[in-house]
Amino acid sequence: MSNETYRQFDPWRTAPVKETGRQQIVETHYFNIDHVSYESANGKTFDRYCIQDNSGDTVAVLALTDDGKIPLVEQYRVANHRWTLEIPGGHAADSERPLEAAQRKLAEEGGYEAAKFTQFARFLNTPSYSTQHTSLFFATGLSPASRQSIGPETPRSQVRLVTVDEAYEMILNGTIVDAKTIIAVLRLKCGNFDHLND
Repeated sequence: MSNETYRQFDPWRTAPVKETGRQQIVETHYFNIDHVSYESANGKTFDRYCIQDNSGDTVAVLALTDDGKIPLVEQYRVANHRWTLEIPGGHAADSERPLEAAQRKLAEEGGYEAAKFTQFARFLNTPSYSTQHTSLFFATGLSPASRQSIGPETPRSQVRLVTVDEAYEMILNGTIVDAKTIIAVLRLKCGNFDHLND
């Protein structure tokens, strides 16, 4: 296999389709759903449903204690009817900036405040039908904070402290299935985050 690049990738090149109609069919606090009609380059028409995120980026916090442990939150996810282990995260509230949301979520869900937050990644959650992005933060210099109730779907949430290697093993064996957690832990496992604290 060759490493030669034949054409530079340009994510902003001209769209191959033209939007011909859009109707909002659902409106919620966090997102709206639009029914969108398109016409392709060959003149064929097709429809899609697109989720428009209307509260800014969601956030997630990969926190690391002084002794090298990651707080993972036990959450029950009603859409999938299962418990998950996740790094703290969620939607911004009202006019919160991503950093403010990250600070709040780490305290509310993870039970920690941090002396230092650094954004290290931003990704598209489901680019085929949603505008939602997630900003990932690395948090260090942790001190205990008062946890809050996560919500009615998770009345007895717990926080598990695991090493980076333990979290990595839980990804490999299918215990951790949450995408933001997988991305964050793999970035920490594969790279050196020391430069984030410079």
